[in-house]
Amino acid sequence: MLPDIFKGIALFTPGGDLIYCIDPDKQTHWHLNLCAALQSALGLSEPPHFLVPSFTATIDRWRDPYSHRIHTRAEVYPLVRRYQPLLNAIFATDDRAWFTVPWQEQSSNPTILETYRQQFPQLWQSHDLILRYQEHHPTTSGINADSDYSNPSPKGYVLRLFVSGNNANTKHTLESIHQLLERELHHPYTLKVIDISKHPEQAESNHVSAIPTLVRVWPQPVKRIIGEFEDLPRVLQIIATS
Repeated sequence: MLPDIFKGIALFTPGGDLIYCIDPDKQTHWHLNLCAALQSALGLSEPPHFLVPSFTATIDRWRDPYSHRIHTRAEVYPLVRRYQPLLNAIFATDDRAWFTVPWQEQSSNPTILETYRQQFPQLWQSHDLILRYQEHHPTTSGINADSDYSNPSPKGYVLRLFVSGNNANTKHTLESIHQLLERELHHPYTLKVIDISKHPEQAESNHVSAIPTLVRVWPQPVKRIIGEFEDLPRVLQIIATS
């Protein structure tokens, strides 16, 4: 039985699998925890941070301090709004109509999301997975019922690097950013490199007007770093600052 007051977060895969959590203390941001648990459940090479927030839904139930009535705010992103009946079932919200979060091109671009399919084919397959994540007591329905999830990192990043062509400048930029992230970030991340000479539409949809440009898609707010990235400590500060 669910508590009267809680925050719930659900993370779907493109194939329709689901992992979710219920936090009665409403103290923790669980998105990255769910990504790490999904990595373990499906045997992924790394946590699929790019699913956040495009494939997520959140629900918040709180008590009004004056009227003592229970209020509910339920939000779902466009890519997973068809799962509202399932969300109502796992969060015991009857036939509630979930509020659809306005489309965010930065984080929900279907063309960019599709580029992850080759690296993470399991996410596009249906495993009939419904998994409830709890920090110390995960329970599953579907696959990997005996999985043991370690406590994942509390923070992670989704980054996109826009370059143009395969030249010496691009190679230098890639090496610099890769070394910076590996040596200094100390948190899980997903870096997607986009060549605007091959995908000019991505530059337009992401409002990229100069290259190289590094975009921090998650966590929000979105941040952009434009230039040759010679001042790497400054780049790291911008990436890591809320």
